[in-house]
Amino acid sequence: MELNINGKNVTVEVEDTMPLLWVLRDELNMTGTKYGCGVSACGACSVMLDGVATRTCILPVAAAVGKPIKTIEGIADGENQLSAVQRAWIEHQVPQCGYCQSGMIMAAEALLDNNPDPSDEDIDKAMTNICRCGTYQRVRSAIKGAAKMRAGENSLLSSL
Repeated sequence: MELNINGKNVTVEVEDTMPLLWVLRDELNMTGTKYGCGVSACGACSVMLDGVATRTCILPVAAAVGKPIKTIEGIADGENQLSAVQRAWIEHQVPQCGYCQSGMIMAAEALLDNNPDPSDEDIDKAMTNICRCGTYQRVRSAIKGAAKMRAGENSLLSSL
């Protein structure tokens, strides 16, 4: 089957029911997306599927055919340029153990794509990923910082 991952078409020969997470990690060696719980509860396995943060540990790969898939490997703004969310994550020192971070970042990217200026309540509602280290306050702070960075980048682009 053919998948569109980070803007590139790739072909994989797997069973339709294989979870997308395992296609990414085991078949395509894209190990940024993590396995956490295996029951779609923690969010470590989140990618964007057709612009929506989606947990992939139980999602059959067949459900992703024909939809753009964006993984943590594909969110940088070009070669070696971190996204606003990634930059804010570093500035606000969000990661501790870091295991949940790729899924958390994907959920934050999806949130800001749909709501460029989220309130605390919006963030709490959208960010359902589990962080064992409990960095939720820093996550909220980083999302607000990334929203400001994005707004600044957009105003700079519109003035050109």
